[in-house]
Amino acid sequence: ARDVHKSFGQHHVLKGVSLNVERGERVVILGRSGSGKSTLLRCMNGLTRIDSGRLNVVGTDLSSPRADLRALRRSVGIVFQSFNLFPHLTVERNVTLALRKVLRRSPEEAAETAATVLHQVGLGDKLKAYPSQLSGGQQQRVAIARSLALAPSLMLFDEITSALDPELIGEVVGVLEHLAREEMTMVIVTHQLGFARSIASRVVFMHQGSIVEDGPSSEIINTPRTSELKSFLSAVLT
Repeated sequence: ARDVHKSFGQHHVLKGVSLNVERGERVVILGRSGSGKSTLLRCMNGLTRIDSGRLNVVGTDLSSPRADLRALRRSVGIVFQSFNLFPHLTVERNVTLALRKVLRRSPEEAAETAATVLHQVGLGDKLKAYPSQLSGGQQQRVAIARSLALAPSLMLFDEITSALDPELIGEVVGVLEHLAREEMTMVIVTHQLGFARSIASRVVFMHQGSIVEDGPSSEIINTPRTSELKSFLSAVLT
């Protein structure tokens, strides 16, 4: 991202954001509500078009009106706070749907992939269950497995633990820690310092539409340089 701007009406949400994420990095974006972090993530997946600047994600130039968003979304997975599972489909069918419809995989190949990714997130025994039979943490893990099934080069996570009870957050964090060990490239938007401490190779702090601090997680969290980050950390830790 280079000097990316985005406004919604009179509200200037992203104010010249520049960010570089290398393959294998786990970047956590911290910031208060309204700081622009979720908008930046949605821009990375082409869900929100930028107004100006340059944005290139896994080879797709999102600055261009001719950007191939279908190709982009085969390479970039995104998981939201809401699970967005189809309640009338089993866990297996939720995961295989995109494989069948988007990648045109055979039923047998799709089922094999689903079994693999569900085992990866610790739900190999829930193939035939329905979302209503799962806890919130399990449903979020199914949502992660659904994105992993497409073998993305980059995973984006937008406040994925915000809707979970505290005792369920650990389930999801455990999955992300596993992905980190496998060197999956991840960008994670969150309010929670736990993610930054356990997963991030780098932390970016956003404030009022701009990146204020950017560096190794231990450095950013333990020795904040700006008053904005000091105030944020104080509010989170108290």
